[in-house]
Amino acid sequence: MPDAFDFEKKLVELETEIAELRAEPEAPRTRERIARKEEELERERQKVYSSLTAWQRTQVARHPKRPHTRDLCRLLFADFVELHGDRTYGDDPAVVGGLARFEDRSVVVIGHQKGRDTREKLARNFGMPHPEGYRKALRLMQLAEKFRKPVVTFIDTPGAYPGLAAEERGQAEAIARNLRAMAGLRVPIVAVVTGEGGSGGALAIGMGNRVLMLEYSVYSVISPEGCAAILWSDAGKAPDAAELMRMTAPDLLRLGVIDAIVAEPIGGAHRDWDATAASLRAALRLQLDELRPKSADELVGERYEKFRRIGAFEETALPRPH
Repeated sequence: MPDAFDFEKKLVELETEIAELRAEPEAPRTRERIARKEEELERERQKVYSSLTAWQRTQVARHPKRPHTRDLCRLLFADFVELHGDRTYGDDPAVVGGLARFEDRSVVVIGHQKGRDTREKLARNFGMPHPEGYRKALRLMQLAEKFRKPVVTFIDTPGAYPGLAAEERGQAEAIARNLRAMAGLRVPIVAVVTGEGGSGGALAIGMGNRVLMLEYSVYSVISPEGCAAILWSDAGKAPDAAELMRMTAPDLLRLGVIDAIVAEPIGGAHRDWDATAASLRAALRLQLDELRPKSADELVGERYEKFRRIGAFEETALPRPH
């Protein structure tokens, strides 16, 4: 079981035992033992993944073998044509996007791209976009609006790149411009958090009419390590911070930040890309079908109200004792 987590120790032991049994000469008794071990493995996997902590979910969301945007484009869309450049500075490999067909409709797809091996991670800047990445995303969204195509975005980034060059080229302004543009975009937008949704770098392509999250993804204003470093001057307290931040999909659904959770295979999306894609395809179909008949004014108005409601609470006075 490559890239296993600490909390999967028991699962690794069972998988190793099953592999050893399969290497033995085939016999009815051996087959029975394998079947029992496989049943035990399935029960243990259900037990482990039904009680993950927020920090454990964060680890799953960061797994290096989770499907990234380019993988999802291959699995979900036909005729994907990637478009490059922001027409101002250059092309940012940390953001990919282009035109595609999703079943019976044309869409514009935009998403973060982290990379897998060291070489690709460096080339993609670990999925942390520069300003030109967000300007490329904006250009594609404006193209979608011009030709009245829905926008689908895939969010998977630790956050926007905080380096000197990014700041010199207007990182904050690029994010703010995207937020303003998406607020008024007159076509449907469906945003999906597929892994790690971090800070304004995630929100800059995340202002959708519908916001979905894969089951084991996380979405927050800051990383648990960053939060722990600020609150307690100790990044090692990241597990405590993750628990307090309410950054998991069930927490955010309960708080009204997202609209739906997309189921993943037991063990995470990295274990079965095809099953993950099947769940995501069904969720996208449902959301796009619901948004299709809405007018441009309805789409803008509903999106505005959706984000205005986030974080809004009413205080009520306690009744006075008699």
